[in-house]
Amino acid sequence: MHSLSIASLSTSQPSTAISLPPTHIQQLPERVLQFGTGVLLRGLPDYLIDKANRQGIFNGRIAVVKSTDGGDMTAFARQDNLYTLCIRGIEAGETVEENVICSAISRVLSAKQQWAEILTLATSPDLQIVISNTTEVGIQLIQDDICQSPPESFPGKLLAVLYARYQAFNGDPNKGLIIIPTELVPDNGTLLRSILLALAHQNTLEPAFIDWLQTANPCCNSLVDRIVPGRPDPAMYQSLSNQLGYEDDLLTVSEVYHLWAIEVPANSDEERVKNVLSFHQADPSVYIRPDIDLFRELKLRLLNGTHTLSCGLAFLGGFTTVREGMDDEQLSTFISRVMLTDVVPGIPYAVDEEAARHFGMQVLDRFRNPFIEHRWLAITMQYSAKMKMRIIPVLLHTYAQPQPAVPHYIALGFAAYLLFMRGTTQKDGVWQGEHNEEMYPINDAQATYFADVWAKSTPSELVDTVLKNTTLWGADLQVLPGFAEAADTYLAQLLDLGARATLAAQMETFGAVAN
Repeated sequence: MHSLSIASLSTSQPSTAISLPPTHIQQLPERVLQFGTGVLLRGLPDYLIDKANRQGIFNGRIAVVKSTDGGDMTAFARQDNLYTLCIRGIEAGETVEENVICSAISRVLSAKQQWAEILTLATSPDLQIVISNTTEVGIQLIQDDICQSPPESFPGKLLAVLYARYQAFNGDPNKGLIIIPTELVPDNGTLLRSILLALAHQNTLEPAFIDWLQTANPCCNSLVDRIVPGRPDPAMYQSLSNQLGYEDDLLTVSEVYHLWAIEVPANSDEERVKNVLSFHQADPSVYIRPDIDLFRELKLRLLNGTHTLSCGLAFLGGFTTVREGMDDEQLSTFISRVMLTDVVPGIPYAVDEEAARHFGMQVLDRFRNPFIEHRWLAITMQYSAKMKMRIIPVLLHTYAQPQPAVPHYIALGFAAYLLFMRGTTQKDGVWQGEHNEEMYPINDAQATYFADVWAKSTPSELVDTVLKNTTLWGADLQVLPGFAEAADTYLAQLLDLGARATLAAQMETFGAVAN
């Protein structure tokens, strides 16, 4: 079977319905500089730009910067930067199976080996947009020299690009770039802008550049929402390859649902932003608004937060994927109730509860998608940071209400998180937990802390110690009436009975609470 490439598309006929890229796209100018090659970028922003190009709307391609060498970088080169997005799911009760060969990416550049080329691209008059997804830990301020080749951090690299552009165009205010980070952190654009300004001062850049940085380069808060699990497992990959009639080392599977909400910063020209980001005209699920907090809260709390509260319990219960969990009556009941009973009322934002419940029901349908293999273990990555960001505000808002009830579903999810974080050994610098005589990785910045607390404490002591750790949570959770006791009870049951038996034992209680 041949591999995907421009040459193979011209000499062979794919064996199934595939949306092929128009040949004219290969000649479009590079209008976007993208930091990151990950599946989320390929499955949503890059796909949407490709969609707009096909409709003759955006007419621009994406030059990608990769900070680490190897991996999919060589695959891009082999495949002429083409990749297949296999969209699978249920929409309006109908099964959707769509295969799109995306051609929006023009080239992938190594930051380590091709930094000079990247800085040359920064001076292109065609360039208008920067997109990034460098994970939640990518947008951080560190001491960074932008004269290095390349700077160490993503913000350092971006500042060097902007400074090269400022110099090339003599500070022309019309040559600034619209910057759209898609990292899943609150107010990602505002955060990135503050880091860029701090780095500019650290590097003693001239005041005129700092003024241009602030006034000519809008940093847009944005939210992306699409489940893109990444490369399918070997069996699914082989099945898809047989359907497609070729092999694709970048083959990506995504759900049907998608949303990209982009916030126009205050004091920015909204019409200019919309005109530059013209790809929004190609898809009604791209929103450009002065305020996107509602989109962010619904997604962060109901989709991401429910994932966070469920992943430990599901993994310890022996479920591999989200789909498997939704096929189990007891776990799916927990997932539904933790979202609709505890999280929806606790959203720390003025949102219509019925609208939130409608969104929540959409999320549950997405979780049931039979085509998506979203692994629970992958969702536990940086578990503690996700718990703090997604769940603790909900918990605090719940207890800020008059006469709050103990959120028992959150307490059970939190107890499962504590048990998952029980590291016992280290392998290649990564803490490992043990479940059913098998080891699993704990990829979490707090793994050492939890291993130490588990080693020194009884389960009850551990609950109190962790809950009152204000450094970890930004608040003393031990003072929340009834929460520590509930988490302690559920942790004891998980240790004594196991996850599945604990769920079974709580079914009657859950039903009573729900009613």
